[in-house]
Amino acid sequence: MALLTVAFVQVRGSSQDEATDVAGTAAPTSIQPIAFPHSIHAGQDRIDCQYCHFSAERSVAAGIPPVATCWGCHQVIRGTTEEQQAEIAKVVGYWERQEPIPWVRVYKVSDHVRFPHMRHVAAQVDCTECHGQVAETAGVIEKPVQSLSMGWCVSCHKEREASRDCAVCHF
Repeated sequence: MALLTVAFVQVRGSSQDEATDVAGTAAPTSIQPIAFPHSIHAGQDRIDCQYCHFSAERSVAAGIPPVATCWGCHQVIRGTTEEQQAEIAKVVGYWERQEPIPWVRVYKVSDHVRFPHMRHVAAQVDCTECHGQVAETAGVIEKPVQSLSMGWCVSCHKEREASRDCAVCHF
């Protein structure tokens, strides 16, 4: 029972960092290096989550796409608005410098918890079950869409008649 009171998910405390503008006043900025519109990629263009999050079906972690994945499309697709073109130019810059895009991790379970994505993919749990309707999100995910907690996960395991043995998540 003591484990029920232990914090399950650690997330960044704020969805925005503070930056200083030219006047020296604090201005909120995105925590992500590129404004990635999930609504275009996963929504409008219907790109499967696992195209970018390539290791979800075979690994504990879902994976963050390498710049080569982004470049694969954006060497041809350069955007239709000035805003899109500016963000895609950032992708081009990372590609040309052969630098990884320094995405800021949003979802992170506590060190005492294991969340093997591959088991959930194999069990045909849709990504939206945990991550929400990401395809409707206009910007990048800067804070977890779903408030993950041990109780929430246990409820899902009950509904799906999946194991609720402590060693399933705590190993």
